Amino acid sequence: MSNFIVRKAAVLGAGVMGAQIAAHFANAEVPVVLFDLPAREGDPNGIVRRAIDALKKLEPSPLATKDRVDYIDIANYSQHLDQLRDCDLIIEAIAEKTEWKDDLYRQIAPFVSPAAIIASNTSGLSIKRLSEGLPEALRSRFCGIHFFNPPRYMPLVELIATRTTDLALLDDLETWLVSRLGKGIVRAHDTPNFVANRVGVFSMLAVMYHTQRLGLGFDVVDSLTGPIIGRPKSATYRTADVVGLDTLAHVVKTMQDTLPADPWHGYFGVPAWLAALIGQGALGQKTRCGIFRKDGRAIKVLDLTLQDYRDSAADIDPSVLAILKNRDPAEKFAQLRASEHPQAQFLWAIFRDIFHYAAYHLADIADNARDLDFAMRWGFGWSQGPFESWQAAGWLAIAEAVRADIDAGRAMSQAALPAWVFDRVAQEGVHGAQGSYSASADAYRPRSTLPVYQRQIFPDRVLGENTIAGSTVWENDGVRMWTLPQIDPGIAIVSVKTRNHTLGRDVIVGLQEAVARAEADYQGLVLWHEAPFAFGANLKEVAEAIADGDFDLLERYVGEFQNASMCLKYAKVPVIAAVQGMALGGGCEFVMHATRRVIALESYIGLVEAGVGLIPAGGGCKEFAIRAAQQAARTAGNDPFEFIQPVFMTIAMATVSKSGAQARELGFAVDTDKIVFNAHELLYVALREARGLAEAGYYPRLSPRGIKVAGRTGIANCVMLLANMKEGGMISAHDYAVAKAAATALCGGDIETGSLVDEQWLLTVERKLFVELLKNPKTQQRIQHLLETGKPLRN
Repeated sequence: MSNFIVRKAAVLGAGVMGAQIAAHFANAEVPVVLFDLPAREGDPNGIVRRAIDALKKLEPSPLATKDRVDYIDIANYSQHLDQLRDCDLIIEAIAEKTEWKDDLYRQIAPFVSPAAIIASNTSGLSIKRLSEGLPEALRSRFCGIHFFNPPRYMPLVELIATRTTDLALLDDLETWLVSRLGKGIVRAHDTPNFVANRVGVFSMLAVMYHTQRLGLGFDVVDSLTGPIIGRPKSATYRTADVVGLDTLAHVVKTMQDTLPADPWHGYFGVPAWLAALIGQGALGQKTRCGIFRKDGRAIKVLDLTLQDYRDSAADIDPSVLAILKNRDPAEKFAQLRASEHPQAQFLWAIFRDIFHYAAYHLADIADNARDLDFAMRWGFGWSQGPFESWQAAGWLAIAEAVRADIDAGRAMSQAALPAWVFDRVAQEGVHGAQGSYSASADAYRPRSTLPVYQRQIFPDRVLGENTIAGSTVWENDGVRMWTLPQIDPGIAIVSVKTRNHTLGRDVIVGLQEAVARAEADYQGLVLWHEAPFAFGANLKEVAEAIADGDFDLLERYVGEFQNASMCLKYAKVPVIAAVQGMALGGGCEFVMHATRRVIALESYIGLVEAGVGLIPAGGGCKEFAIRAAQQAARTAGNDPFEFIQPVFMTIAMATVSKSGAQARELGFAVDTDKIVFNAHELLYVALREARGLAEAGYYPRLSPRGIKVAGRTGIANCVMLLANMKEGGMISAHDYAVAKAAATALCGGDIETGSLVDEQWLLTVERKLFVELLKNPKTQQRIQHLLETGKPLRN
C-alpha cells in the first residue's frame, strides 16, 4: 500500500462544508489550518472563529470527540498564507464562483510546497478550467475532491482529474482518503456536477415535475420517496430543506448554464413556487422554514392549492402500499406501471425517467455503471443505484417499458435509449462477475486493483457481483463460527445471526462454544458481523420468562450471560471485538470483555439498560468497579469513588458514545484500542490484531484479587447526586431506584467502604440486583412498552 500520508492540511474557506471538512481531518488525527477572509471589523480571524464555534454546536456532531476542535488552527488570507508551506494537502472550499477561485489560487500559489496536492471541493465547476488559474508548475498536482455533506457521515468523495493531473498522485490520494478518512471513491469525469449531483439533482427535478403534474402533496411525495423505496428518511423535499433551497437552486442553475445540449435541459430550472420561497428567504432548515415548517411540535407542509402551510398528513394509498410491499422487483414495477392510481403512476414515472437519464448519460459522466450506482448510494443514501434497481427488475422488461413510454411521448425526454442498453440483454444487465459495464469503452470494468482495497474483505458490492462466504466451522441458531482460509486459516471468526444481533440464549451458549473451539483449534478469535454489533439482550425471551413468573430461570440466564463475558475475557487465545454501528447493553458488555477492540469510527456504544429499568449485569458494572480500583491504586488517595462517579452518571443516564473515539472517553474502550475510519477494513484489521497478539505469545490475563470497592460511602455519594436530579424533575422515582441499584453494583454492594472483594463477588451483586429489578412492575412496564412500540417509556 502507498506510503503517502497527509501530516498537515489546509482548508480554504470556512463555510459549512469547509469547516466540516476541516473537522473530519482533525478526527483523523491530521492537524488542519482553516482559512477565510480577514474580518472587516474586530478580530481579523473572526470569520473562522465563528465557524469553529458553529462546529461545536452542530448535531449530529462533525467532531468525533470535543477535543478534536483543538487541532483546527485559525488563519486568514492576509496574515497567514505562509502556513501553507508545511501543508501536504490544500483543499479549496469557497463559493462556487470561478473568478473568486482564480483570485484565491493566485494568492496562494507562491506559498504552496512543490510536493503538496491542491484540490477544489467544487460541486460541479470544470476542474480543467479551475486548473488554469494555477501556475503551470502546480497543475499536475491539482484535482477535484468533492466531499458530500456532512463530510464526516457521507461516504462519497468524487475525485476528478484533468489531462495534466499526475495519476500516481491521484492513486495515492484515493488510497489515503479510503483508509484514513473512511471514504468511498468515485473517479468522476470532468462534466458539470460530476456524477452524483448530476443524477441526483435530475432525480429531484423529475420528482418535482411529476409532483406538480399529478397534483400530489409534498408530504405524500416524501412518504413515497423515502425508505419504502430504499431512499433516506429525508426523502425528496425534506432533503431539499436540509441542503438549502438556495443551494439546490444554485446547483440546478449550473446544470442550466453548462448543459445546453442535454435533452432534458428544458427541466433544468427551479419551479416557480420554489423560486418564490427563495425570494421570501424561506431557504429550508437553516431559516427554519422552507417546504416544511415546524410550529411547536407540529410539522407543517406547504400546500400550493391553499398557498399556505397545513398539517403534514402523508398517507400512501393502501393499493399502492400493497404494490410497494411486493418483494419481487419485476412484479412491483409491472404493477406500478399498470396502476391508474396517481401515486403509482408517479413512482413508475420517476423510476422510468431516472433509468432513462442514467443510461443516456453513462458514457459521458462515469467510467462505468458501478461508479454511477455507488455515487447514488454513497452520496444520496439510496439503498440501490439506478442500474441495480433496473437489473433487479429484469433488464429487458424495464428497457422495453422505458422505450415504449418514450415512443408514446410519456417520458420527460424523447431521446432514444442508447443501443448498448439492448446489447446488455444477454448479460441480463450491466453488473456481473466480470465487472460493470463501461458505455464509453464498450467493455466490462473490474474493480480497482489499488492495494488499499485488499483491506476490504467484504466491500460494498453492487448487484450481481461475486462475494466470499468463508468456511463454516460450527454453528447453531444464534451464531456461526467460520474462517477465511485464503486470508488467515488460523484465526476463527464468530458472527451473531439473530435479527439486530440480539443476544438470546442461543447466542450466549454459542459464543461459549466458539471460544472453546477456538482455544482447541485456532490461534485467535474475532467477533465480527455487519452493523449493528448488538442491540443487547433478547428482551422477548426476558418478557416471556417474566410472564411465566420464572425468575429462577432469569437468574440462570443472567448467569450464563456473565459466563459468556468471562469466557471472552479469559480465553486462552486473543479475542478481538470488531465493532461497527450500535453496541448497546449486553453488546457493550461483550465489547468490554474482549481482549482488544477494533472499532469503526461510526460506532455508538453504551450501557443503556436503565432505559428499560435495569442495570448492566453481563459484567459491565463489575468491569468498571475493577477499573476504578486499579486506577485508584495508582493515585495517592487510593479512593475508587473518584473514578466511579463519572461512570455512574454514564450508566444512570444511559449515555451512548457518539463515535468510536468517544467510546474511549466513556470507558467502553481503552486508549490502545484501534479506531478504524473505514468500516470495510474492520475485519481485516481485527484479523491482523489477533494474529499479532498470537505471534507475540499471547497469554490470558489473571483474574484480579483484592479489589478495593467504594462500598456504602460510595453508594451514599451517588445517592446524593440522584436526590438533586430527582428534586429537579430530571429523573422519575423509578429512575432513582434503578440508578441506586447501579450505584450499589459499581460500589461492590452494601458493604464496608474499602472492603476487598473478588470478581465473582461483583458478578453476584450485579446479578442479584438485576433480577430484583426484573420483579419490579415499573421495569416490566418499560420492557413491554419497548417491545410493543420500539420506544423507551419513562415511568
